Amino acid sequence: MKEWIWKKKEEPLLYEMSVPGRTAYTLPELDVEPSEMLGSEYLRDDLPLPELSEVDVVRHYVHLSQLNYGVDLGIYPLGSCTMKYNPKVNEVASRLPGFTEIHPLQDPETVQGAMELMYYLQRYLAEITGFDAATLQPSAGAHGELTGVLTMRKYQIDRGETQRNKMLIPDSAHGTNPASSAMSGLIVVEIPSDERGNVDLEALETELDDTVVGLMLTNPNTLGLFDEHLEELVEMVHGVGGLMYGDGANMNALMGIAKPGELGFDVMHLNLHKTFSTPHGGGGPGSGPVVATEKLAPFLPGPIVERTDDGYIWKMPEKSIGHVRSFWGNFLVLVKAFTYISMLGPEGLRQTSEHAVLNANYLQSLVKKTWPLPHDRICMHEFVVEGQLKDVPDVHALDVAKRLIDYGFHPPTNYFPLIVHEALMIEPTETESKETLDAFAEALEKIAEEARTDPEVLHSAPHNAPMRRLDEVKAARDLILRYEH
Repeated sequence: MKEWIWKKKEEPLLYEMSVPGRTAYTLPELDVEPSEMLGSEYLRDDLPLPELSEVDVVRHYVHLSQLNYGVDLGIYPLGSCTMKYNPKVNEVASRLPGFTEIHPLQDPETVQGAMELMYYLQRYLAEITGFDAATLQPSAGAHGELTGVLTMRKYQIDRGETQRNKMLIPDSAHGTNPASSAMSGLIVVEIPSDERGNVDLEALETELDDTVVGLMLTNPNTLGLFDEHLEELVEMVHGVGGLMYGDGANMNALMGIAKPGELGFDVMHLNLHKTFSTPHGGGGPGSGPVVATEKLAPFLPGPIVERTDDGYIWKMPEKSIGHVRSFWGNFLVLVKAFTYISMLGPEGLRQTSEHAVLNANYLQSLVKKTWPLPHDRICMHEFVVEGQLKDVPDVHALDVAKRLIDYGFHPPTNYFPLIVHEALMIEPTETESKETLDAFAEALEKIAEEARTDPEVLHSAPHNAPMRRLDEVKAARDLILRYEH
């Protein structure tokens, strides 16, 4: 099996490499009259920036980039995050001058092409999910959640149901769901899971009354399981006047197969930076559009794009909650998602989900031979195992994750969901080959063997990475955010 060999190289920092008089740039000659210099009161006497040649700067940053692991180097199996390989053509499309050289304050008449793209993306997302309307404003998944919850709340208030102040959230939901509800001024009530990983219907029944705004359901949930009682659950919530919110971050398992809007959900957010193949990680940018049924459409944030006989216009929904961000959303992320959807088409999107589910179930069948599987069911696009063996209690999920780095694999999500002891949450995505999945499973099998025969090698891992195991508690409490010399 291939193992990743890190070439650790000690290299001085830019400031330490500085030599007076060296420069990495040459300014062109002015082709306009020079402006007057700033007054001395605005100038610093000294600005100690490093002085280096161009080759030194290039080599320094290329070296740093080689220390990073990325999806272009290997599998990135972060459960609940869908860190899949992104087709490079998306980047090409987003860099076209017609998209990069426009400004959000331009008159609509001058950006009709961009507005047309947004209009069709709204329609595509609504069609894929089975809803009637869409807004592209939210900047990320959690932002989309907040938007959806505010939309639900305003709908309830608009129909006079001002006593509704409670949001029901299963313990298998994404962790941002309760935060989004609390930020919206709602009381959060957790609903436990049953022994098969579904929402416990008996526990749900005890919380259903006329104070419920709705229930936020991640489906498939963070265990990677499709709720087996979905229809009954939807009927129970709707029966007391509540709404169904769909956390669409796991739509990677459903595209072209099931439409949440047709399953009884009223509103839902999507993560374009997960399901629809735009970059994910490093702080953004992301995009979390919200789709909704006809009865909730008037409350969505705006403006949204509408088509008229005279072209495309911006329009605020009639009872909108207002703006949830400046301008029109993270536009270039929208371009990438539009490109991805347009190139795949309906059949390609369905195949994407089918392959994601197939890969996850294949990998689960291999991994469960070694590591405990709390819910031995067919999974969707991801699954969760326990990263601790009963006969080796002093080896934990964190040890397993750190040792995986030595085998050349990025670790899966650790310790989430919280309802699984020593959780390792694994999502292989549709873009990984059988050979990669086999190698990943083999690494986990070897690590289980090491846990029994040489546990210290796990406790001290990683061994081959540029950085050894960090003191995470100290790092959080003793922040070093700038370089001093």
